[in-house]
Amino acid sequence: MAHSKISPQVLSTVVALACRAPSVHNSQPWQWVYDDGVLRLFLAEHRIPHATDRTGREAVISCGAALDHLRVAAAAAGWRAEIARFPNPNDLTHLATVEFGRLEFVTDADRTRADAILNRRTDRLPFSAPQSWPMFEPILRSTVDPDTATLYVLSDAVRPQLAEASRLTEAMRRYDSSYHAELSWWTAPFEVSDGVPYSALVSSDDQERVDIGRRFPAGNRAHRPGPEADQSVIVALCTDGDTRREALGCGEALSEVLLEATLAGMATCTLSHMTELDASRDIIRALVGGPGDPQLLIRIGVVPPLSDPPPPTPRRPTADVLAIKEI
Repeated sequence: MAHSKISPQVLSTVVALACRAPSVHNSQPWQWVYDDGVLRLFLAEHRIPHATDRTGREAVISCGAALDHLRVAAAAAGWRAEIARFPNPNDLTHLATVEFGRLEFVTDADRTRADAILNRRTDRLPFSAPQSWPMFEPILRSTVDPDTATLYVLSDAVRPQLAEASRLTEAMRRYDSSYHAELSWWTAPFEVSDGVPYSALVSSDDQERVDIGRRFPAGNRAHRPGPEADQSVIVALCTDGDTRREALGCGEALSEVLLEATLAGMATCTLSHMTELDASRDIIRALVGGPGDPQLLIRIGVVPPLSDPPPPTPRRPTADVLAIKEI
């Protein structure tokens, strides 16, 4: 079909919304290049937190989430994003090429889903159990394309083993000075355009209330009333293999899960630390009980009424992540 050229103003808005996607340590390891009607997504390898993400797998997952966010944002703006993944087998940093076609009609659902991008937060405090989970679970499953990832819901019975995997990860990194230096760099106590801002970090006491969270440097966010221990539902996203293509697809599935949960009024927190090291990843693989490779976990739950949401994390200026070469 014939493709239309999207205006630079609309393109910039769509890319800015896509870049609200979550990324490992909010590193935002993506670069967009628009030239002659085609948008290309590249992995910005210099932005990979290598002590945390030694293979770059989590960075590619992050880019996959941004790619799906782009599709959602484009639809709300009246454009269909036609995506070709890994179009250049000789350049695996070229993750996707996107061409745009006009949509005949923009639905309310398209607009609402794009709004969810702005409403989504990573919330590191404990959640209450989602009472509507039995009705929501089949909806959530239906959003994940089985060709990109498989969603597993982990039972409460395996929560102690999950907590053990989290503790094992922390113990194995206790004396890893490169990891801790990198974590401190990405959580510097001032507001910048990337990294996890100090205002988003929770206190040591509140970190203890979540048994499977990554141990970030302690912040000073006010204590939030709620359960003394996290009661969230834990889901895992797994892929058939561990290639870069499968990591990208997992990121797209992650975006779908997070936005669907946000639309349902639920809070989320993506957890990747337990799949960064082989020992803890093997524990998750055994708990999932299915074939394939666990890529990440997600906590899903609800927060107390009238609670203040976490502040939005900063993002790099659109001009830094989008190069428009020709219109």
